[in-house]
Amino acid sequence: MKFNKMIPELLVTDIKKSKEFYVDILGFELMYERVENGFVFLQLKDDIQIMLNQLTEDDNWITGDMDYPFGRGINLSIEVSNVEEIYNRINSKKHKIFIEMKDNYYRQNDIMLGNREFLIMDPDGYLLRFNQDIGEYKLGE
Repeated sequence: MKFNKMIPELLVTDIKKSKEFYVDILGFELMYERVENGFVFLQLKDDIQIMLNQLTEDDNWITGDMDYPFGRGINLSIEVSNVEEIYNRINSKKHKIFIEMKDNYYRQNDIMLGNREFLIMDPDGYLLRFNQDIGEYKLGE
């Protein structure tokens, strides 16, 4: 198994509930877990990897109060090859979408980069932004 150079590790309040969300709702695959530590390593096609770790009182990673929603001020941008497939999967599971799918363009110098994207919130309030490249154009053209 090849590990990405950057893999987010999220502290979660209920590892079972989070694992079910990421596997059953989003379609991640369980690569391995350490049940005794409340830890799972998950991967989604397109080489997207994430680690989830059960929050404990004596956790050394905590830098402040862990109040819901976790991850305030950050969203994890996840580029996928078929954003509609994930969006439809989530809708078929009747899970709430935080921001509905739409096309957005972001300026990079004189180029506008297109993304079809939507946002969903995981059980602990982390924002996940799934997006797919829909092309680009040069400003003034």
